Amino acid sequence: MYPGTHPAIAAALSRVTSAGKRLTAGGDLTLGVHPNMLVVDGHPPARPDASIVELAALLHDHLVGELRITRDAESADWHSLLLILARAPEELIQEGGVGKAWTESGRSHLEIREIDYAEVLRERAGGEDAAWDRIIACCLQGDSTTMDDAALASLVATVSNPERFAELLDKLQKAPAAATAGMGATAAAVLQLLRTTLDAVMKRGADTEQALQTMAASMSRLTPETILGVLAARRGGSQEDAALASSVIERMTDDTISSFVANAVATDHGATERLAHAFEALVPEMERKEQLVDLAEEKARETDLGKEATFDSMWQTAAEMLTSYSDKKFVSDEYARELSAAKTRGVDVERTSDDPPERVQQWLATIDDTAIREHDFNLVLDLLRIEEEPAQWEQIALLVAADAEHRAERGELNEAAALASAVLLEQQPHGRPRLALAAAAVTDKLAAGSLIRHIVVQLRHADDRGVAAATKICHSFGAAAVRPLAEALAVEENTHAIRALRQILLDFGAVGRSSVEQLKNATSPAVRRTAIDLLRVFGGNEALPELEVLLGDSDQQVQRDAVRAIVQIGTEPAYAILERGLATASREMIVQQLVALRDNKAVPLLCQILDSTPPSAATAGTHLQIMEALATLGAHPASTSSLKAALYRGVWWAPKRTAALRDSAATALMRIASPDTTAVLEEAARTGGRRVRVIALAKTAAMARRDRDRS
Repeated sequence: MYPGTHPAIAAALSRVTSAGKRLTAGGDLTLGVHPNMLVVDGHPPARPDASIVELAALLHDHLVGELRITRDAESADWHSLLLILARAPEELIQEGGVGKAWTESGRSHLEIREIDYAEVLRERAGGEDAAWDRIIACCLQGDSTTMDDAALASLVATVSNPERFAELLDKLQKAPAAATAGMGATAAAVLQLLRTTLDAVMKRGADTEQALQTMAASMSRLTPETILGVLAARRGGSQEDAALASSVIERMTDDTISSFVANAVATDHGATERLAHAFEALVPEMERKEQLVDLAEEKARETDLGKEATFDSMWQTAAEMLTSYSDKKFVSDEYARELSAAKTRGVDVERTSDDPPERVQQWLATIDDTAIREHDFNLVLDLLRIEEEPAQWEQIALLVAADAEHRAERGELNEAAALASAVLLEQQPHGRPRLALAAAAVTDKLAAGSLIRHIVVQLRHADDRGVAAATKICHSFGAAAVRPLAEALAVEENTHAIRALRQILLDFGAVGRSSVEQLKNATSPAVRRTAIDLLRVFGGNEALPELEVLLGDSDQQVQRDAVRAIVQIGTEPAYAILERGLATASREMIVQQLVALRDNKAVPLLCQILDSTPPSAATAGTHLQIMEALATLGAHPASTSSLKAALYRGVWWAPKRTAALRDSAATALMRIASPDTTAVLEEAARTGGRRVRVIALAKTAAMARRDRDRS
């Protein structure tokens, strides 16, 4: 909660570092970490200490087994270690563990040995084979609740290696209990294994996506019967089994499916009806099916079966069966008749009252207003994805664009973002090239429509998720969204919306800067002022050419904003622009703005004007304003020098003006009241001309009275 430079942190780190130095006076030291104790060379502390127990628990929770301290350990090393230990253990595990975090810190005077619990549990349980036997037994019984920590740790370790997980699936299918259980029970055991593994991975904070990909890659080792069982669960199993089966099947790559086919053909010495049925379910597209059969042939040739002389004729038969599969030979005539009759025979639901109320409510929930809107939302997205003809796709996209506008108007920004992204996707580099022109036309209509206006209205009360969705929509449009956003920002009054719009425009980066620069030619002064504000926030010398142009704008407020923006950029090129402006007709305006800014960055320019212009009747008022501003801005080397020069400067033919300017310079020096300005006044009181001495003496006397009053 404190910054790293806080004195309390520095003091605490100093004590820790000193303690470490005392511990390592005789050489490097290794602390062994137990759940509630720290040991040195196996010896516990001489007397109990609550702090040691707390530190041991903290290190143990972060899976630190040993901590080695070298005599070179510095305050920065301890600080880095404590920052790591302050993080949640689950967060560290998800990012690779405490050892990886310490390595990434770049510190080297402390060494961490991380606990490998999976290895420890395997050793205690008698090795991986014993753990696998317990896992398989639990999965075949359909009960993972009796699985111990060692088995679960072994599962997490195994799923990190696709080859090892495939071996586990092989062992499950070849288990004696699986051989007598039948296809459905084996598939159920496989699903139980996948579900238990995924739960264990999630509880330990590991990468679930990587686990699902490993499971999918291991599917090539399943038999056709088991694959059919998994596919059946995907279509008609419980909601949990269906979701899991879908997640794994959808991640099966072409290489995995072709390996599955090659393994099955090599095992059975040909293609079986079960294999053809499973292959048809996995790959219904004929063109892709032929490609995968060719790829499977290459893999099958690498097996022992590929070395046999009859392989070519056997594979030709298998390929014909795999590519010309039909359900007809696997469906009996009686079943086909029943299936056909079901299409013509309705069921009177009103007279069927054997369904429990919970099931009826679940059915009704699928057709309520929320569900219908969800179905409609998914339907149009699916239509956009599957349509290939540009003309038809454009008609669908126009409907989607209109729906996106309506949803944005209702505040459904996440749904609107998904719809807009689906339209804009096709003109991106990874979109379908033949739809790019149609997508560009729809995008232009969407950008020119009411979507941006609705987004701005919703930003007035949107939460973080809503702002993120609005940002996603706007950035999807690219540069086309910058102008309407800037125009909306120019007239927006809601603070929350202004802050969100500014951030959205800034997040455009270089594209946003380029588009904002074009707004300097907008007809509305408010839009031009918004462009100045954004250019200032974008910052850098790249914005200066556009701001210099706006110094000559016809609107005085735009000119004033341009001066402020240039001063706040504050670089040498920025000052050079203002110096050039002082030689133009905008001189008076620039001076007035520099004075009004009350910004220390303007001091050098104000002093330059004061030094380089004679105190004539036309400039006297400006000089007085500048000296007043310098007095307000406080001590600065440039202002001290310029005010000293002004104190001594004067012309004999304008005594009143000279006296007023000198008095103003002396007053400014007195108000600044720094050691340098006080010295200038005291020197003038001693060595200045008669009129200068009179003024300086009066100011030094006033300073003395002020000091006495303060005392």
